[in-house]
Amino acid sequence: MGFTFYFGSLAGLVSSYDIATPTKEIQWLGSVFTGVFFCVVVYRLTAILSSVLFTGYGKLSSAEKIEWNNRGFSTVHALFVSFASFYLVMLSDFFNEDSQEELVINRSFTFSNSVLGISIGYFLADLAMILWHFPALGGLEYVLHHGLSMFSIIQSLLSGQGQIYILMILFSESTTPFVNLRWHLDIAGLKSSKLYVWNGAALFFGWLIARIFLFIFFFIHLWTHFDEVKEIFPLGFYSLLVVPPVLTMMNLFWFWKIAKGLVRNLSKAKHSE
Repeated sequence: MGFTFYFGSLAGLVSSYDIATPTKEIQWLGSVFTGVFFCVVVYRLTAILSSVLFTGYGKLSSAEKIEWNNRGFSTVHALFVSFASFYLVMLSDFFNEDSQEELVINRSFTFSNSVLGISIGYFLADLAMILWHFPALGGLEYVLHHGLSMFSIIQSLLSGQGQIYILMILFSESTTPFVNLRWHLDIAGLKSSKLYVWNGAALFFGWLIARIFLFIFFFIHLWTHFDEVKEIFPLGFYSLLVVPPVLTMMNLFWFWKIAKGLVRNLSKAKHSE
């Protein structure tokens, strides 16, 4: 009920762009509920498969099982949204500047709308679990991250504007599987394994590319297309100027922690040889 009210309130703020039709509204809500449903299904499947394939799963505490399963649907969403974002922005002609007369900033498509809606469903489900089990699944930084993400994605979905930038940021979710694998290896007692060290190195370079270099490209693209960006409705325009810098600061903070962890693990691995 609260989400519907919030969804409707934002729709009112961008209604002047007149892109909302009954068909599109059904598609938007359908994709959001699909995202939530997918999270519930993958959460259950993770529990079932883990109990069969991983003997140590049954020895985990109740809290550890909840986080284990939660990270299961987090990983699947990250894989889906990163591949979809890469396809839409890099491989397809959807956001190619020369493919259409319409400004890149104003382009939206059924597929891109569905991707954004599913991601809203994921962030909504994950945030609900984080708040319900707070702070076991993440502290205030996770609440801030998910809140800002949903706020930005909903605006872009309802207005049909700025989707290229939302998809760029969603591609940064490609680092999530490495984060989750690190946690799984740790909880499984494999923190001293070579796989843990290799995963840490992959996380470091993946984070550098997807959350540092990509954001640099993001801001360069934003600056070189600023005349188009100014066409976005006011709330969306100012959100685009505020939210990405906040996420960038969070990414830099986490990158610093990842780098410290990698150096520590490499040092341990070297001494153990």
